[in-house]
Amino acid sequence: MRFELDNTLLDDILFHMENQDGEFMIDIQKGMVINTDFNESDEDINYDENRYISLPEWSSNDGYRLMERFASGLKNPVIRSELSDALNRNKGVFRSFRDILSRYPETEKHFFTFKDQKMKEEVNNWYNSLREEWGLEPIGIEPEDNTTLVLEDFEIIEEKNNNSFTFIAKTSNGDFAGKINAFFDDSTMFIDILEVLNEYRGMGIGKTLLSKMLKKADEQKLEVKIDVPVESEFFSRSLFLENFKPSMLRFVRKN
Repeated sequence: MRFELDNTLLDDILFHMENQDGEFMIDIQKGMVINTDFNESDEDINYDENRYISLPEWSSNDGYRLMERFASGLKNPVIRSELSDALNRNKGVFRSFRDILSRYPETEKHFFTFKDQKMKEEVNNWYNSLREEWGLEPIGIEPEDNTTLVLEDFEIIEEKNNNSFTFIAKTSNGDFAGKINAFFDDSTMFIDILEVLNEYRGMGIGKTLLSKMLKKADEQKLEVKIDVPVESEFFSRSLFLENFKPSMLRFVRKN
C-alpha cells in the first residue's frame, strides 16, 4: 500500500479535503483522488485495502481552528478584532470571516497562503504516520515565508527631490498603503514621516520602507535620526535591530 506523495497528488488531496459533498479516497494505482459516490466499483473500494486509502481527516472544526490561528496571529489590531468578532458569531461564521477578508485584499492573500501551508503540514504529518507504519524515514516540508509572499503584492516607488527622499508603498491595485520620507544635509538624514495605513499594518511594509531609506543613507554615508511617537513606541524594536540608539527624550505640552 506504499505510494509517493508527489506535488500532483498533494494538490489533489488538498482540493478534496474540504469538500463535504462526497466520499473521497486515494486510488494508489492511479495516483489520484476519486469520488466513491460515483464509482462503479464501490465493492472493490470497500475491500481492496491495497489499492484505496482514505484521505486525511479534515472537518469544519479543523477549518474553524485554522481561522482562529490566523486571526490571533495578525499584528494588525483592526483586522484582528473584526475577524475575531466574526468567529464569535453563532451563525454564518465562515461567510462572515470571508466577507471581512474580502475587504482587505492583501490580508486575504496572506490568509490563503497561511491556509495552504498549514493544510500541507497536516497532509505531511498524515503521510509521515503512514511511512512510519511502512518502516520508512519521515519526510519534511519546506516552510514558507508568508511575510515575503505578501510583500510581493506591493510596489515600492521611489521619489527624490533636491534634499529629500520618499518611498511610497502601493498595492497591486495601485492603492496607497504607506510611505516614508526623509530630508538630509551633508551629514544627517532625518526621517520625518513613516506611516502605514491601518489595514496594511503587520505585513512588514513599515520595515521594508525603513530598509529602503536606510540603504539610501548608507550610500551617502549619512547619520540617521528619527522621532518615534509615543503611540508607536512598539516600532522601537525594529529600530534597535537596525542599530539605532536612543539619543534624547522629548516632552511636549499641548494647549
